Amino acid sequence: MSDNSKIASRLEAWFEQHKRRLPWRETTDPYRIWISEIVLQQTRVAQGLDYYRRFVARFPDVRSLAAADEDEVLKYWEGLGYYSRARNLHAAARQIVSDFDGCFPETYAGIRSLKGVGDYTAAAIASFAFGLPHAVVDGNVYRVLARLFAVDTPIDTAEGKKLFAALAEELLDRRAPALYNQALMELGALQCLPRAPLCGGCPLAFRCEAAASGKAEAFPVKQGKSVVRPRYFNYLVIHAGEDTFIHRRSERDIWRNLYEFVLIESDGELSFEALQQTEAYRALMSGAGQVMYLYPPFKRRHVLSHRIIHATFHTLTTEHVPPALLAYLRVPRKELPHYAFARLTGFYFEALRKGLFPEPPSLFGR
Repeated sequence: MSDNSKIASRLEAWFEQHKRRLPWRETTDPYRIWISEIVLQQTRVAQGLDYYRRFVARFPDVRSLAAADEDEVLKYWEGLGYYSRARNLHAAARQIVSDFDGCFPETYAGIRSLKGVGDYTAAAIASFAFGLPHAVVDGNVYRVLARLFAVDTPIDTAEGKKLFAALAEELLDRRAPALYNQALMELGALQCLPRAPLCGGCPLAFRCEAAASGKAEAFPVKQGKSVVRPRYFNYLVIHAGEDTFIHRRSERDIWRNLYEFVLIESDGELSFEALQQTEAYRALMSGAGQVMYLYPPFKRRHVLSHRIIHATFHTLTTEHVPPALLAYLRVPRKELPHYAFARLTGFYFEALRKGLFPEPPSLFGR
């Protein structure tokens, strides 16, 4: 038996014994497999499982997702982050209805043509749903293969991506691509961990060059990390009777198409007194008359992949509604849960619910 065959047979036997029972593994429906793959991008299974179940319960097929309003799709995604995934899912569902007559494409090329679907996702759907021989390469697979062959080519370079894609294709068990792909990914998730890998019980330990040298944690190699940039958000939660003001983010930036309170972004952290001296605040609040603070400021540091958001929520009431706020959506505060907000704003809502500062009885219907 060749090394490649031995790797496949041992890996698949290990998987059959140790695999987690997950709903998307109990089906060959390409739609549900697609939803699971998009949900699990940048998301742990433990967190994504409930989102997956809620999402497919509300949108059980392509046509129901395509027919939905984007605001509702984003609401079902709320808190999961990386909202472009939800926007792309929605756009791709409409693409399937318009270009494929509502039938999920059954070829790798057709799947790859969908908005938001890259090489990995297309290979996963093609193999899991249709048994097509396409190798998957995700973070878990990079780690397993890099350690197995002690590959020191950085995985975040064009050369590395090409090398690992070729290696994965070479090792693929073409007789059982779905089983093999899932087994390889599961090994990375459960056994070949980023830190303190469980080499002792690994079915591929007989072949692993990194384990043999005692340097498993040195792989995979990355060229370098992106610079994380700080941003400073000053939110004005302005009460007008039972209402407040929000708007939908439309610019090509984080959280596009999600809702937020009135926002002034600054170059650094500002006290409310310093914020009041800015040109942006004066333009926004001109004509407001007396401004009264309702609660102490709520501060939250929120880490994203390439940014750290330093946010302060100022909860206010004004003597008059300033004319600039007419450009915002005025909504009853009890209806705010119907709108999709970023997780950052969710922390402010949670503070209200937990009574971390006094809360008006009308807020959230209380």
